[in-house]
Amino acid sequence: MTAYSGVRIADFSQGVAGPMAAMLLGDFDAEVVKAEPPGGDRMQGQPGYQAWNRNKQVVTLDLGTAEGLAAAKALIAGADVAIFDHAPGRLEALGLDGATLTAANPGLVHAWMPPYGTSGRWSQLPAHHSLLAGLTSSAFRQGANDDVPIHLVLPLLWYGQAVMGAAAIGAALLERTRSGLGQAVIVSGLHGAAEVNGPVKALLNPPLPRGTPQGANPRYKLYQCADGEWFFLGTLFTNFYRKAFEVLGLEDAFEALEIDMLAARDLLEEMFAMRTRDEWLEALQANDVPCAAVRRREAWFAGESVAHGGLRRTFPHPTLGEVAMPGPPAVLRNTPPSIRGLAQPIDAPPAWSPRTATPTGDEVSGGPLTGVRILNLGTVIAGAYAGGILSNLGAEVIKVEPPEADPFRSDMAGFLSYNRGGRGLGLNLRKPGARELFLDLARTADVVIDNYRWGVRKRLGIDYETLKAVNPRIISCSVNAYGEKGPRAPLPGFDPLMQSEGGMMAAQGGAGPPILYTIPVNDVATAGVVTASVIAALNARERTGEGQEIVTSLMAQSLLFQIAENVTYEGRPSNDDGGIDCIGVRALCRYYECSDGWLGIVCETQAEAAALGAALGIDVGDAPLLAARDGDLAQRLDAAFKGRSRAATLDALLAAGVAAAPVLRGPEALEDEWLAENRFLEPWEHPRIGPLVSARAYADFSRTPSGTIRTAPDLGEHSVEVLADWGIAPERIESLLEAGAIFVGDGMGGPALR
Repeated sequence: MTAYSGVRIADFSQGVAGPMAAMLLGDFDAEVVKAEPPGGDRMQGQPGYQAWNRNKQVVTLDLGTAEGLAAAKALIAGADVAIFDHAPGRLEALGLDGATLTAANPGLVHAWMPPYGTSGRWSQLPAHHSLLAGLTSSAFRQGANDDVPIHLVLPLLWYGQAVMGAAAIGAALLERTRSGLGQAVIVSGLHGAAEVNGPVKALLNPPLPRGTPQGANPRYKLYQCADGEWFFLGTLFTNFYRKAFEVLGLEDAFEALEIDMLAARDLLEEMFAMRTRDEWLEALQANDVPCAAVRRREAWFAGESVAHGGLRRTFPHPTLGEVAMPGPPAVLRNTPPSIRGLAQPIDAPPAWSPRTATPTGDEVSGGPLTGVRILNLGTVIAGAYAGGILSNLGAEVIKVEPPEADPFRSDMAGFLSYNRGGRGLGLNLRKPGARELFLDLARTADVVIDNYRWGVRKRLGIDYETLKAVNPRIISCSVNAYGEKGPRAPLPGFDPLMQSEGGMMAAQGGAGPPILYTIPVNDVATAGVVTASVIAALNARERTGEGQEIVTSLMAQSLLFQIAENVTYEGRPSNDDGGIDCIGVRALCRYYECSDGWLGIVCETQAEAAALGAALGIDVGDAPLLAARDGDLAQRLDAAFKGRSRAATLDALLAAGVAAAPVLRGPEALEDEWLAENRFLEPWEHPRIGPLVSARAYADFSRTPSGTIRTAPDLGEHSVEVLADWGIAPERIESLLEAGAIFVGDGMGGPALR
């Protein structure tokens, strides 16, 4: 029995996010029937279709006919979950909206995953990731040489939407075990952007500099070597940075150059250019310095690290031959995920018996995870941010930190946004009594999260077997860099190392130098996968009565957030590559600058291209769809747009049927009416720092509203309060304070040790 065994899902979505969310649930044995329109999913010819729709049965239903609509409603009546991605208003017209279907089927979880938002003019656009990236200021978040928006060659926001969709559906199913009732859930493209973008730091920055394509910080940067090859130096923490200087023979200059970043950058660029990449990697890695070669994703996916992690799976396809794809991104030890095969066509929907609901009267008053207790040892982004998302969904999250604090701790927007929602417990596991206290807290906890290097949990005496001995229902989720098998398992790792080896940097750079994603792709992906996996394990516990261990890695997410790009078979079409300051992949899929701001356009048919030409007074020719992004057509379009105002041009393009939207800068996003209408952001007040802005939510629930009610905790801010709430006697708290096993904050973000 796995987490979602027996759960029936009717998937009416197309493209990326909805099908991929259903895929993640199907990997845990949910029975998924995908209902496609006549002609099939709009992305059925894309390689990613094979992965997003694995483990599914596929049936054709025409919702535009009475017969097809009746068959859909009969399928939904027997389902636990129904997934849709239609634009606003279309489900209501069909009688398939959340309010209607949950009223008719009280136990149903109705998941609506539109590609943009739930209302407003831009929410009616056809699904194009580049337009969503522009509307959410993601395109202006990416580092660039010039003041231009950047087209992301990976659909990161939709991948984030997919993971949040799986998490939100799982959370609603978990809450249903308590209340007996389903509900309507919304996970839009804006929710995906909220999870992937994380803090609003980038929104507040001036246009330039907003980060450079190869990295601005010398300790966390791409370097080119004597042979022309590139590698990433991932010495985010000072101890690793110092080790790099030791390898370079610059120990005596470390203190001065640690302060003078420009001088350090220039010197390191000069020195790394003196030897080949392999020579530098061998020397640095021998001294435990985190670094990684820039490689193509094909080599990464076919390589030993992925093989050791069991993350490459292969299946036969009747026409494509052997199809390889990334495996499930997390392992639940007791209820492991599996891929049973590729999508299988069926002639008619299965005859599912209707589901009935029996309300218990035991409904939660907050988010769907209300009552779930989490001890979060996670640091930096991947582990810490998972706690922030789980808190937003209603869980009680305790951020556990040592006296030296989370190494990412600061008063900057990143730390404050990633850690928002939890309470802070200062705990020094090296002091007598601290480990025993942690185990006592674990007795009544539901989940423990960490992202220690492999083996650290055991040395600290808080590994899963130890936790299980005090609480058989505990769920322990551990994240590391390279998985738990193979020679790399013990190594330190950071997000850009996976960007580098995993091919993300090379793909975004295209024929030019590699480019560092300013969004910490693998970190935020891991936070989302930890969230979805913890929720899956909580659902499994409802079935088995037992907890279990979850293991995932940054490496697994380097595959998940390139899942379509990593699907491999003979003759597959090539993936899009970027380039230096890439503003698009083709002339008709590109960002253009108007007289007062940027906009994005996407034309996929000759008719759309002709409509664009008519609206701008340009002859686009007979075959413009593959025209180069910087060729003759692009130059003529660029000249036409530069002489026009953005608002008037967008009105004309939309009236002509051309998919177009503004590309917002950060300050514009803060004031944008459409984003406000869709409640994308929310202001909040930090008691010490003042007003801030963050993402409001990662999903919306009709009965159990989610949201964050706490600010990010200062170091050890709530130590005494938390221990008292968790049943620790006052005299023991006092004794632990005296011994230094626990500590309280100083009111300024640091510890106040006795």
